[in-house]
Amino acid sequence: MNATADAGAAVDVIDVAIAGGGPAGLAAAIRCAQRGFHTVCFERKPGLPDKACGEGLMPAGARELQALGIQIDGAPFRGIRYVQENGRAIDAPFRDGNGMGVRRLELSQALAAKARECGVELRRGSVQSAKAGKSSIELQTDTGPVAARLLIAADGLHSPLRRAAGLSLPARGPERFGVRRHFAVKPWSDFVEVYWNRGCEAYLTPIGEKSLNVAFLCGKGARFDELLKLFPQLEERLRDPESEARGAGPLLQRVRRRYAERLALVGDAAGYVDAITGQGLSLALKAATSLANVLPADLAQDLTPALKAYDRSLQAPWRRYALPARALVLLSRKPALRRLAIDAAAASGAFPALVALVK
Repeated sequence: MNATADAGAAVDVIDVAIAGGGPAGLAAAIRCAQRGFHTVCFERKPGLPDKACGEGLMPAGARELQALGIQIDGAPFRGIRYVQENGRAIDAPFRDGNGMGVRRLELSQALAAKARECGVELRRGSVQSAKAGKSSIELQTDTGPVAARLLIAADGLHSPLRRAAGLSLPARGPERFGVRRHFAVKPWSDFVEVYWNRGCEAYLTPIGEKSLNVAFLCGKGARFDELLKLFPQLEERLRDPESEARGAGPLLQRVRRRYAERLALVGDAAGYVDAITGQGLSLALKAATSLANVLPADLAQDLTPALKAYDRSLQAPWRRYALPARALVLLSRKPALRRLAIDAAAASGAFPALVALVK
């Protein structure tokens, strides 16, 4: 459509511009295009971006993916198992379907294909700055200026657009980081297994018939091989890596809210506690749906009421993610208390109920 930007020059104004072509940005693009909005998704990296990720979709995330109309071959897993330093294990199956392990790039490829099918324009480029006006938001990209009715920032943990909009808050507490690597080994369990050690957890997610994702969450500075040595029972089994180690962090990101004038945050850009519950992708997919559902048909009007409604819609899902995540991070820093808590959950039969909170 042709429209006049607030600056007065005649330009093409797209409905929705999305900064970031990862799963969160692509899911938002699909949902907006399904609403009939002219949607352009910008990704600065050539091809599809990869990142350090546990690559597990909890049951709620698997359902969100299916609701997007995406069928993907992944490795199902039916619950979570915790393994303590002494070898004692506790596990619980999910109550409402299986989760799914899938490589990050395979997930992005499926989302990108669906986005193109829905009419999304995928552009190589980055959104460098944004200035909101009465009926549009002016973007500066590395390929030239763009005007849009709405900008969706899906530009990751350290979102420059979030910071520029004044939506970031200082993080509190010790920093945590994640590092991931794939191994060519047949998964020995259809559970996501979490191995605990002092100051570090190892997450094992089946992602294929002969492929396993191994991710560590810990403090800053340790290399993957050094972390693997903390878990001799795993080191013995994991001898055939099929990818390089890839890291991310610090993980904790706090936000004032998830919107500004003609700007919405989705995915990791919208705030993040920790990967410890595996709910990040599920929450990102849900946020994409929630945002698209509250947008008015005419995006030239004041979007503040819709964006406030979007923020409110995520408050309950965010609490269901953040409260268990914060509790588990606290326990990870207090090994003796963590062992007591997990043993108590095993003895009381409460662990399935706890797993249900982070489904």
